[in-house]
Amino acid sequence: MKSRVYHATLFALYQLCIAIGIAAMPVALVTRQAGFTLPIHRLLTNVEAAYEDAQASMS
Repeated sequence: MKSRVYHATLFALYQLCIAIGIAAMPVALVTRQAGFTLPIHRLLTNVEAAYEDAQASMS
């Protein structure tokens, strides 16, 4: 039961991070022209890795 809740929470967090990344796209484009980037890709990579690990452990 606990692993299902954990898996569902990670899935929701992953989807939320994708939505935030899409919403932040205009800001990211402006900041890139200013000379620096937003670290959203690192957040998404970490959450994706945790989600995939949880998915593999359920099998």
